[in-house]
Amino acid sequence: MEDKRNIPIIEWEHLDKRKFYVFGICMTMMIRVSVYPFTLIRTRLQVQKGKSLYNGTFDAFVKILRTEGAAGLYRGFLVNTFTLISGQCYVTTYELTRKYVSRYNNNNAVKSLVAGGSASLVAQSITVPIDVVSQHLMMQRKGESMGRFKVQSHDGKRLLVFGQTKDIIVQIFKADGFRGFYRGYVASLLTYIPNSAVWWPFYHFYAEQLSSLTPKDCPHLLLQAISGPLAAATASTLTNPMDVVRARVQVEGKSSIILTFKQLLAEEGPWGLTKGLSARIISATPSTIVIVVGYETLKKLSLRPELVDSRHW
Repeated sequence: MEDKRNIPIIEWEHLDKRKFYVFGICMTMMIRVSVYPFTLIRTRLQVQKGKSLYNGTFDAFVKILRTEGAAGLYRGFLVNTFTLISGQCYVTTYELTRKYVSRYNNNNAVKSLVAGGSASLVAQSITVPIDVVSQHLMMQRKGESMGRFKVQSHDGKRLLVFGQTKDIIVQIFKADGFRGFYRGYVASLLTYIPNSAVWWPFYHFYAEQLSSLTPKDCPHLLLQAISGPLAAATASTLTNPMDVVRARVQVEGKSSIILTFKQLLAEEGPWGLTKGLSARIISATPSTIVIVVGYETLKKLSLRPELVDSRHW
């Protein structure tokens, strides 16, 4: 059945894979640098009890900048860059799964749902250990820690970045063994698989609706740039409760998702499930615009030479 969408979708077989990966890594790195401070703020807001330290996203940003400097907003960043690997695995799995599913069902919503969920499963298997370490580094404040572990200083000297990372890794391993690096793995899957599975269908849905409401000569890239943040806000709102639980399981060392959920409700009520949502949407909006514009541009730049002239954007 022919897809009647006005906005063409570039599929895996249309791409020059070498260009796709080189451009993709550069693009992902730029995005990580721009949104990492809000990732750190979101994590701290989700882990803190009530409003013990920060009253919200803006308050956290100002306080961290004032007390810890700009470097405080990038705690754990170098470790987090290793998720570049999982990012490339994500897009590869997404595109290959779309191609596989299209053999049996060519409906775009079905392809996007299955591919998004599968891609997230693969990516999270690589990302969770990196997240566990980087989140503990995010929790390090001047002279104290918001998490279970604190970076130990030797002879009163502050450890360098890689010394801090090694210290956290050793403490996690001593406390929980290898399993400690996969703490919160199930919670991560329950957060990110639905988030990814929902994001792609909503992205294409919003793009289709905008396309039907705008003039035919409206640039497709503009419609996609608007659709991305709308889809991200929708997916973030639907999955934020599980994201709060995930952060607490990983940082506080809790072993039960259900008990963590019940404790959160008992201590902070239903509003506790919305913690960090504004920071999540704020970080998702610019990053999603960059991701969507970058990803769609990346695929256009990576088109096989013989297909370049046949596509109009």
